[in-house]
Amino acid sequence: MWSQWRRSSRSNGAGNCVEVAASAVAFRVRDSKNAAGPELAFSDRAMSAFLADLKRS
Repeated sequence: MWSQWRRSSRSNGAGNCVEVAASAVAFRVRDSKNAAGPELAFSDRAMSAFLADLKRS
């Protein structure tokens, strides 16, 4: 089962951010300005690697 869509606590309310929903096996990401638009799906491993790269930047 997917969790609720979550927006970053650092979002400034202008709508220029992404939202994330998670399940036991994957993460979905979408543009907050277009909730009906396309979504990207990432495995747990891919999302972990992505976040690790962000932290190193």
